Amino acid sequence: QVQLVESGGGWVQPGGSLRLSCAASGFTFSRDAMSWYRQFPGKERELVATISVTGGITNYADSVKGRFTISRDNVRNTVYLQMNSLKPEDTGVYYCKTSRGYWGQGTQVTVSS
Repeated sequence: QVQLVESGGGWVQPGGSLRLSCAASGFTFSRDAMSWYRQFPGKERELVATISVTGGITNYADSVKGRFTISRDNVRNTVYLQMNSLKPEDTGVYYCKTSRGYWGQGTQVTVSS
């Protein structure tokens, strides 16, 4: 049974940082590319970042380039999203997703003063 469990969300002031984690189980993690998405209230989920199976290739949405970093640990079966210089417009629910289409339950990120 595939499970993706996100953690690390919370409240942070503008300019602050958070590190999201997504722990995977139930499949061969090292064979799947992984992605982070986010969803704002009333909007569809949007792609934030992707990482290849080995971690050698990453891609980012223009809105987060230079501020967010996606990484993975294929021993711990975990993908991360380091978020720096956070802005209020980064507020939303963040989800991880496997390349085969499985989603986590999401973790809330709130950026406000």
